[in-house]
Amino acid sequence: MDTQTPGLMNRDVQGHWVRMETLTRVRWLAAGGQLAALLVAYWIVELRFALGLSMVVVGVLALANLVIAYVYPRSKRLSETEALITLTFDTVQLSLLLFLTGGMTNPFALLLIAPVAIAATALQLRSTLILGIITIILATLLALSHETLRLWDGTTLELPELFRVGLWLALVIGISFIGLYSRSVAAEKHALAEALLAMRMALAREQKLTDLGGVIAAAAHELGTPLATIKLASAELIDALRDDPDLAEDAILIRDQADRCRAILRSMGQMGKVDMHVRHAPLETVVTEAAAPHADRGKRLVFDTFDLPDDARMPEIQRRPEIVHGLRNLIQNGVDFARQTVWVEATWSDTIIRLRIIDDGPGYPVHLLDRIGDPYLRGRRRDKRPEYDGMGLGLFIAKTLLQRSGATVRFSNCSGQHRPRGFSGPRCGAVAEVTWPRQAVEADPRGPLGENTPYPVA
Repeated sequence: MDTQTPGLMNRDVQGHWVRMETLTRVRWLAAGGQLAALLVAYWIVELRFALGLSMVVVGVLALANLVIAYVYPRSKRLSETEALITLTFDTVQLSLLLFLTGGMTNPFALLLIAPVAIAATALQLRSTLILGIITIILATLLALSHETLRLWDGTTLELPELFRVGLWLALVIGISFIGLYSRSVAAEKHALAEALLAMRMALAREQKLTDLGGVIAAAAHELGTPLATIKLASAELIDALRDDPDLAEDAILIRDQADRCRAILRSMGQMGKVDMHVRHAPLETVVTEAAAPHADRGKRLVFDTFDLPDDARMPEIQRRPEIVHGLRNLIQNGVDFARQTVWVEATWSDTIIRLRIIDDGPGYPVHLLDRIGDPYLRGRRRDKRPEYDGMGLGLFIAKTLLQRSGATVRFSNCSGQHRPRGFSGPRCGAVAEVTWPRQAVEADPRGPLGENTPYPVA
């Protein structure tokens, strides 16, 4: 990835996701279905097999459900090992039933795929592989040995060997393909869910920082008048106490400390204010605020208006946390991989506002360009910085937050037609382009501000 954002959880650790009650409910359905299939096959279709022993195997499944319901609470979630043991038990039980009812000639042999599909969506890769191997071994044993089905008149139902091999091969391929497919879809879903959670946490943190700056600025505003009064009164006391050096020194100390309080509050309130004026700012001001944490990291940050007349009026845009944090992540990505310089170029028209963040680093790998912005996408050029091992969340968070503000985000490598102004090197690096419809983010500085909203006191 291009921004080091710690993972919220290990994507491979997926235990405690499956509730015992869920598997128990599915087992009751399975037991009911097995019982119905056995009775229909024996009494209506008039197939002959070991009905009593088959009923015992179904009864074991029902008994296991009863024991589990008695021993464990309904809300229990299975650990990785418990879930693997449970699914293995189900596979073995079904295999025994198939052994007594024709093996691979029984069309219900297809149900052996079900436990593997469940494991692929809910368990670690290691557990899924273990269950898949066990299932394939059991399917192979069923293909080699099973109780033969017979009709009521004693005629045996046995498929030709070629068909048995074909059914076994189809089942093995189905187990492998469906398991792999389910695993891929589930892993992508889990990764996206974690990435979205990380994005929401980042946005909440940015919002808290913005609110904190507003509270500090509000405090500075409210305390300004009493501090000015204290300073004025202390100045009068200094003049009145010229004949008493000790008391005059105390009055001077009061004045100096009042000045110090005002300076502290002023410096703490620079990042935000409570009034509506700071809900929007010129485009360059918002970009500068976003880039501030990376301004002293040894790389040159250049803001430029690209191919615009000198008298073009810079638009005022909304200072929203998702915009500031999204741009900050894009700028951090550029600083992380730049050799010397990161350019932020702005252009606008009557309908759009566009920012291009360009660095002079190695650029994005061409084979990953279509996937830039996906979560858990590994590094830009890990051969350049092998110690840099991110997870792909930075650009995903930036892209998602900026899209929430109405922007379109595109990633590319710098070409000859889009070089930064003043760049004379052999080639530039990566480009992140953010384009907003102007009405989505523009604020009218001449419009009514409305009432200031007081911050609640905790």
